[in-house]
Amino acid sequence: MAGTLESKTCTPCRGGVPPLTRAEAAVFAADAPDWRLSEDAGLIERDFAFASFRDAYAFVRQVSELAEAEGHHPDIAFGWGYARISLQTKKIKGLHENDFIMAAKIDRLFAP
Repeated sequence: MAGTLESKTCTPCRGGVPPLTRAEAAVFAADAPDWRLSEDAGLIERDFAFASFRDAYAFVRQVSELAEAEGHHPDIAFGWGYARISLQTKKIKGLHENDFIMAAKIDRLFAP
């Protein structure tokens, strides 16, 4: 499904849709093995390692541009040699397929 996910586009979420259940999120998470599913299944998160601050910053810029293009914005923390990306659909206060679409596309950016 990961190949399928990265070929999809995030769809606008207007709220009123229930977040994925833990079981539903686990199905998508199987195709995003480097992402951690939070204990409450409310978000996914991944840490990325880099050789320098400049490399981390360049990656964060790419993720930011992707987020704007997809209309789906992660929480990002970064510093020297690292970036941490968290995904959650804020309008539903939980996970949606869009979060896993973004995870697959972010993984593609990070791939060597």
